[in-house]
Amino acid sequence: MDIETDIVVVGAGPGGSLAAREAAKHGAKVLLIDKKAEIGSPKRCAEGVSKSGLEELGINPDPRWIARTSTGVRLVSPDQTSVWMDEDTIDIPESGFVLERKVFDKHMAMDAARAGAKIMIRTRATGLERVDDGIVITAENMGKEIKIHAKIVIAADGPESRVGRWAGLDCNTKFDNMESCVQYEMAGLEMENNNVIQLYFGSVAPGGYTWIFPKGDDIANVGIGVLKTHTDKTAIEHLDEFIKNCPETQNAQAVEINMGGDPVGGLIKERVGDNILVVGDAAGFVNPLTGGGINSALESGAYAGIVAADAIESGDYSAKNLKEYVKLTDENIGKGYDKYKKAKEYLLSLNDDELNDIAHEFVKQDINEINPKTMVKLLIKVSPKALLKLGKLF
Repeated sequence: MDIETDIVVVGAGPGGSLAAREAAKHGAKVLLIDKKAEIGSPKRCAEGVSKSGLEELGINPDPRWIARTSTGVRLVSPDQTSVWMDEDTIDIPESGFVLERKVFDKHMAMDAARAGAKIMIRTRATGLERVDDGIVITAENMGKEIKIHAKIVIAADGPESRVGRWAGLDCNTKFDNMESCVQYEMAGLEMENNNVIQLYFGSVAPGGYTWIFPKGDDIANVGIGVLKTHTDKTAIEHLDEFIKNCPETQNAQAVEINMGGDPVGGLIKERVGDNILVVGDAAGFVNPLTGGGINSALESGAYAGIVAADAIESGDYSAKNLKEYVKLTDENIGKGYDKYKKAKEYLLSLNDDELNDIAHEFVKQDINEINPKTMVKLLIKVSPKALLKLGKLF
């Protein structure tokens, strides 16, 4: 079967669906394909998203996809010192709501459909060919091969993206920038406060952190991200050890497990080529410090959809014309990532004792009055190398 369309979006995650929605709203003929039988399942993240990020994109909160509204963050050092932060007074990225991704992702795809995009599920892209008037995506749909003829393809196929590489783009994530992640959804937790997200730092999660994201009174996503360059153990070995020793999780039971990579090296440079744009995790739209990427995936998808639709209208699908997308994402997302990368480098340079000293100093402060500059001053007081790593950032 052959299908003709202006734009084909590969991958119906948040970034892909928003790209499809915006492109359709701006007048393009759009086809959104996804390999899964159920959009949004299995999930690939801790499901945290910021309220302000959704507001900026005009996505109204819906109780159907909000599992929990978080009111703060608890940071836990290796000696179990806890620093509590209130989200109303401190801007903390990727926090605000804990989503039910299986519902949220479908909600976003439905919005794309309402805007006019066509959706095909259980449709796996298997190849890409350049032709004179655009691109042909070969895909497998319900056991049958189909050919999708498009002027532009938007690659939203996740951290293991192949579509960009098929088109000749250098969009591989280096091994030392790929977090190895595993997460359980668990029931029966005994949380001290089930309205805050919890992050545990230090040797409990080499190169990353362990998280507890509450989804109910005794339900939470409990996960870990580690850099394989920092440990000889697997992510699941670290996570199982944490769960066994943490008072809040040691009696909980897992009802779901998710595994995968998280690209934390920042944005890839080749996000566009002739007839192609790359969005979301596939393009590295993941906060290098937190590993969160839903908000930035959505934002990148919105820009890509609008730029692609404008290109369809002008009849110019060249990389030169599509570079407006790179400019928009550099200005609105990339600049912040540079700071987060520096902050992460600093965090990775600290040992358990240094992390404990910082936590001890922070618990003496009125955290509600802390802003980025005062936080850096506190860090410099405890850890002089913070001056070198962070002093010029804030």
